[in-house]
Amino acid sequence: MGYSGASGGHEAILAAERLVERHRYGGPSAWLGIDQITGRLRLAVDRVMGEGGLWAPELAARALRQAEGDVQEAAQLIRAHRSTLPRVAYSEPVHADELRVSRRISPAFRNPPGSQLLGRTLDYVGRLLDLMPEEQAKARADRPEPAPDPEPPHVNGEDPRRPPRLLGLLRSMDLLVERRTDDDPEPYDITRAPVRPGVPRSARLTAMARAETGSLVHLWYSSTFQPGRHNHEFPGEVRHGALPVRVRHPLTGNPVTVAGVRVTEVETIDDLDRAEEDRSRLDVGYGMCFGHNERKAIAMAGLDLLVHRDGGRSGLEQEVLLTLDGIEASGFLEHLKLPHYVDFRSVLDRKRAVRAARKEAAAR
Repeated sequence: MGYSGASGGHEAILAAERLVERHRYGGPSAWLGIDQITGRLRLAVDRVMGEGGLWAPELAARALRQAEGDVQEAAQLIRAHRSTLPRVAYSEPVHADELRVSRRISPAFRNPPGSQLLGRTLDYVGRLLDLMPEEQAKARADRPEPAPDPEPPHVNGEDPRRPPRLLGLLRSMDLLVERRTDDDPEPYDITRAPVRPGVPRSARLTAMARAETGSLVHLWYSSTFQPGRHNHEFPGEVRHGALPVRVRHPLTGNPVTVAGVRVTEVETIDDLDRAEEDRSRLDVGYGMCFGHNERKAIAMAGLDLLVHRDGGRSGLEQEVLLTLDGIEASGFLEHLKLPHYVDFRSVLDRKRAVRAARKEAAAR
């Protein structure tokens, strides 16, 4: 059996593309509008923006429609589009305390500083498939839009949308190790510089912020539940809300708020229990990502802690930096579907050579 490379197939490729477009633009169902995707598939749009590394809800919805609901393909479309955009400015740093929360919970403290604010969540109900008849569901969807929720009242002069942090309480009790340093003053731009083990913490956080959610959760889970490890971290705070984006005015030089983005932020707490650690204190991991994706932010904060506590003893940091990017991983996987005729033929030739050498050796 022999293999040889062959050119051609252009017409077949064009026909395959037309088949995809026929289902995208045709079919018996009504046209799927951008507003429907951003309004009804909000979490999928958030994932596309997070993994694509670009906050643009309408573009993410367009990519999700073009990819026929494939989140990874949509994220790749967004990442590719992002690479064509000019960089006109760098945003100014904003403190996470400026986050105006729509949801804030503390699994670690029943009564944290400020208040618990459940917001939108299904954490406390069973995962039951909604079998409501379509006509009844459409009737509910056609109801007038309810009035926005009233602003929660201030308590003791504190804005519940900007509650104080649990870490402030723990620091006042002298229970935390100090993770804040001055050796990473500027955020590491992973789009301009390569990431390899030994990069600053900001590079790891950035890489995880746009990592594929499932891969991130899997690595955190497999690294957390290992033989000999008997405890896990506790999310001190889980927050979701709007964070301002500011740039310098080109004429005045003053910072100007130009937009707001929704983010999920998590601070997770771990018990220090190793011989070389200060067992009288706690350590804190951090995670923040685009949109409403608590699963990703919690796993991100957990891996931030795990990498720090690992101290380079294993290859965990390398896995975090080099294996979690869904675009790179899926790109390698997708390329396997392309012609590999020459490569596979060389494998067959080697096998034949090995067999021939064995027969020659046996005949001696």
